[in-house]
Formats: sequence, C-alpha cells, structure tokens
Amino acid sequence: MRHPARLLPVTALTAASALLTGCFAGAESSADAGADGKRVRVAMMQPPLSGLSPLSDDAFKLSRWSTAETLVKLDKEGDAQPALATKWQQSGRTWTFEIREGVTFHDGTKLTAEAVANSLTKAATASPKPRILDGVDLTVKADGDKVTVTTATVDPLVPQRLSSPQLSILAAKAYQGKRVNPVGAGTGPFELVKAEGTASATLDRYDAYWGGKAKAAGIDVRFIPDGTARAAALRSGEADIVEAIPVSQAAILDQDLITEVPMPRTNTLYLNNEKGAFKDPALRAAAREAIDAEAIVKGVYEGRADVAKGLLGPALPWAAELRGPVTRTTKAGDPAGKTITIGTYTDRSELPEVAATLQQQFQKAGFKVKLDIREITNIESDAMAGRFDAFILSRATILDSGDPAAYLYSDFASDGGYNLAQFADKGVDKALKKASDTPVGEARRKAIIEAEAAVLAKDAAVPMLHERVIQGDAAGVVNAAHDPRERELVTLDTYVK
Repeated sequence: MRHPARLLPVTALTAASALLTGCFAGAESSADAGADGKRVRVAMMQPPLSGLSPLSDDAFKLSRWSTAETLVKLDKEGDAQPALATKWQQSGRTWTFEIREGVTFHDGTKLTAEAVANSLTKAATASPKPRILDGVDLTVKADGDKVTVTTATVDPLVPQRLSSPQLSILAAKAYQGKRVNPVGAGTGPFELVKAEGTASATLDRYDAYWGGKAKAAGIDVRFIPDGTARAAALRSGEADIVEAIPVSQAAILDQDLITEVPMPRTNTLYLNNEKGAFKDPALRAAAREAIDAEAIVKGVYEGRADVAKGLLGPALPWAAELRGPVTRTTKAGDPAGKTITIGTYTDRSELPEVAATLQQQFQKAGFKVKLDIREITNIESDAMAGRFDAFILSRATILDSGDPAAYLYSDFASDGGYNLAQFADKGVDKALKKASDTPVGEARRKAIIEAEAAVLAKDAAVPMLHERVIQGDAAGVVNAAHDPRERELVTLDTYVK
C-alpha cells in the first residue's frame, strides 16, 4: 500500500526540476548526433568514490559504460565466457589464458600479454586489494601471447575472479600516477574522454573496437544522488536511461518506462561484534528478534522487495532450494535501555526510511536508538572503522565474481576486506574456506549455504530484505541492459531512436 505522505508536493517537484537544470547541458543534442547514432544520456545514482579507479567499486561504472573490459565475462548462469581472453586451462595452482588478438586500447597501443600482466599485477599488489582478491595471493606473468596466473593454493574460481570489473585491463598509461586513471585507457566500445569529478563523465564511441561498432555515438553521464531528481530526469525527458529509481517514485511514473529486476542485493543490518552493545551475543539475538522485515518491505518498499530468508536471495534460486533451518544456541537478552547508534547512507533513497523504521522497532524492544545518516562518501570510512553499533548496507552478493563465496569471505572472514561487522570466528572462517576451495558446481553451492548458516548462527549480521532494481528507460531507448549483477547498462547494441 502506498503512503499518502510519499506523494510529492509541487514544491518538491520544483526542487527536483531545479536540480536538473542544465543537467545534460553539455550533451550533444539528437539533431547534432547525425546519422551515426544519437548519444545516450544516463542519470546515475552514486558519484565516483575513488576517482573512477578500477581498483575500487568505481570499476562497476566503467563496466556499465562499456569502456573497461576484463579477460573473462559471465553468462546469465554465472559461468565464465571468453572476453579479452579467448580460452584458458588449469594445471594445479596455475591457470593459463590466451590473449585475444587484434585488440587495441583507446590510446592506440596494442593489447599484449605484458599489458594484461601489468594490470593484474597492479591490482594484486594494491593496498587495499580489490575485494575479489581477499584471501587470494596470486602472481601473473606474460608468456608470449599467453598469461599465467598462479595462486598460493589451488583456486577453482580464478576465471570467475578475473571477470570482476575491478580486474579490468587498462593501457600502461593508466598507471603512471599515484592513482589509476582510466581516461583513454580502456578497450571497450566506448572511450572515456572526460571525467569531471563527482559531476559527470563523457564517453565517445571507439570505432576501432575489436567487437564491432557501437550503435550509439557516445554516452553522457550525470551523477544525481537525489532519487526524486533522477525520476524527474526520466519524466521530463532530460535522461534516456535512469538507474535506481526510488520505490517512492516508481508508482507515479509511466509504468511502461520502468523495469523491475530481482537483484542479488541484500539489505542487511551489520552488527558490531567487536565493541559496544552488540559485542554481547544475547543482545545481537535480541536485535534480530526485534526486526520485522515484512513491515519494512510493505511500508518502505511498498511491496517491491522480498523478505530475506538468508543472506542470498531469489536472484540465486538454488540458495532457497539448499537452505535449511539455522541452528542458534544463544537466547535473546534484555536490552534494558542500552543505547545504540545505527548508521546508514542517503544514496539509496529507501535506507533512511529503513533506519527510521528500525529505530521504532528497536525502541519497542527496549533499546535506545540514535541514527547517523550521511552520504556514502562521508560515512563509509566510519563504518569500516567500526564506529557504529549497527550499520544498514544495501549489499550486492555476487557483484564481484558471480559467486557469493567471495562476498561472504569479504564481509565475514576474520581478514575480510569489507568486514563491517568487525566479526571474527574460527568456525565461520573454516566454513568460508571450505566454500572458497570447493570446485565450481553443486558441492560448492552446498558449501556456500553451510557458510551462510554459520554466519547467521552467530548473528554477525541480520539480512532483512532482497531488493529489486527499478530502472527507467525512455520510450526511444533500445537494448539497454537490465543486469542483476550491475555490470552492464549501455552496451554495444544500445541506442536511442
């Protein structure tokens, strides 16, 4: 049921329109684009956090714009398919990849095994390393037209790891300064020609692309964190493709212009296991029992989400088929007026309202609750440092490799690179290692669900709901990608009539 309070007053719509004034002023008009295809105007939710470095989450923007590519890509089932590598084979701890011929970087230099080895070595030796390499030590060497990737232990997931946009292959010039600069350094059908901080990015078609000529002349990107303004961009015709339309706006848009896609993304409450109230397992159990996820789905998401049964949602149907009851031994304790601070961010429009709802639910259970809500760029470092008792995160569970073992390791292993719960447990580490080491297939999936159960049994985090992405495509848009993994958006075949 929709809430009347969500209907936007005229003043709010006017404010949203003001945010859009001049939003795509620098974009080439349809009339100017010529017979070679119009440019695609894209409104994106989250500005770059790390200067579009491919070694950060900004890599997924480069991937969605089809400017940076990887050795391997994934099909819908999550199986590895050729990209900049044409074939590969495993021998113990070493994988050998044959590099595609006839590929050039946007600066005109050739894709070689040496260039591939350089990019992957930069990623493997970065500090911090890309999440996909958490717990993985690898060395990369060029050998003629082949590249060998050797891991410290046998790793069945190497091809899937190399599909992560954070392991994109860039020209040597990208690595000249202190930061990795992807401008003019990719291999995709669109060349990144300008990046203006957190405001915009401009890409032109790269006519020498090895996979053929893109149908669009280029891409003009604007970053619009305000969800109301993004929806207004679609409604007014200011943008051709709009990502992450808020639930509150979806109902008042033309339903023919929006697509709802179940996402491998879980809205999770991470509980600080290291200090504060939730260092006590009994209070973590009390927090779990206090949460009414169904009320959040109905009230905040207006039914456009799925109540979580585990960390892995309906985008991975095998998870529900393999999942059994979680055995917990800790009984819920009495909050007795314990004060906690819950943090979250504004970039996903629903999260502040989720936080407010949780505040009410926790207060009803006996906690005293403070909220700290900021933009992700201003709050993520505090969350990583464990400065909150709990943190609400919208987390992609197969974003990096198409395999959730990497996400589970990153978030819940003792040495995980994104351990917001400040969680460490030897039993969970053992389960995570087993999941990571098991060969791809049914046995690996079972091991993953066992690891999920081990995490949930300790109440390291409480999964609340699984999101659905709502993407807006203007009436003239053809072949925009609707990708659950958030790796594709504008592709070789995307264009505007």
